[in-house]
Amino acid sequence: MNNIPILALTAGEPAGIGPDLCIQIAQEALSCQLVVIADRDMLQQRAALLQLPMELIEKPSAHFSEHKPGSLQLVHIPVNAPVSPGKLEPANASYVIETLQYAIQGCQNGIFDAMVTAPVHKGIISEAGIPFTGHTEYLAEMTHSQVVMMLVGGHMRVALATTHLPLKEVAATITPEKLEQKLRIIHHDLANRFFINHPRIAVAGLNPHAGESGHMGREEIDTIIPVLTKLRAEGMNLLGPLPADTLFNPVRLKDYDCILAMYHDQGLPVLKYASFGTGVNITLGLPIIRTSVDHGTALDLVGTGRADPGSLRVAIEMAIMLAQKQCARQSS
Repeated sequence: MNNIPILALTAGEPAGIGPDLCIQIAQEALSCQLVVIADRDMLQQRAALLQLPMELIEKPSAHFSEHKPGSLQLVHIPVNAPVSPGKLEPANASYVIETLQYAIQGCQNGIFDAMVTAPVHKGIISEAGIPFTGHTEYLAEMTHSQVVMMLVGGHMRVALATTHLPLKEVAATITPEKLEQKLRIIHHDLANRFFINHPRIAVAGLNPHAGESGHMGREEIDTIIPVLTKLRAEGMNLLGPLPADTLFNPVRLKDYDCILAMYHDQGLPVLKYASFGTGVNITLGLPIIRTSVDHGTALDLVGTGRADPGSLRVAIEMAIMLAQKQCARQSS
């Protein structure tokens, strides 16, 4: 890696705010070599709609350069059907997947130091006949990795034991083996990607009041506590299982480096309340670095200029930081 990391930026769902965010963030000074992976004409049309200056520069991979405000270096991947802002088109689902594949392979091949993703629309990809439950799961499949979704924002790191599942399936999915695996990934990446010595991980209970000694469910007794006991014996600093309704007390948050929530809507509403628009989604456990925005495609905001690029900005800054830390570790 150069002193200036090379980041791949996927523009996400073409009818959503991802292209808007790419155009908006391109107006800013960024300390990286930013390469957007998207359709050329679609970006030009969106820039015109937003009335923002935009120079698109297609370059061979060996000739990427530091970002210049008002321009974007581009890997052109054409859409399959014309793009109407705010109107989903199933025919473009495979285009979205192709942009992700290019970024992943570029990171694996050393062309890019990290990838940053704008939001995709899971529903329209699935409607097109492509099994897809989210970026996190797709990245895991493509890299043959076991992964953990972690969001950072509001002075918190919140990781998830399960991700995009119906609530009725959560309890059965949290097995001792999977919970142990998630905790090992979190501990490893906090230490090796974030350089946190002896990470302090607070683990939420699954049930109200963390099961109330088994009176409100036995998952804590039968699954969570035995896993925590085993990993504590190995030296991990694990707190819990703790009741989720008091876990996010600001006085207590300073004692944690990360919180492991048992399911999506147990942990993320609190974090997003504290940091919406400035949060970052990070995939732990990958052989590559991937960050993302903390929001969806916001079809109603497309082309209005009202989409907030704050989360993309922070995602880019986080990718730069993680790439630089990785380079420093490899050099030491």
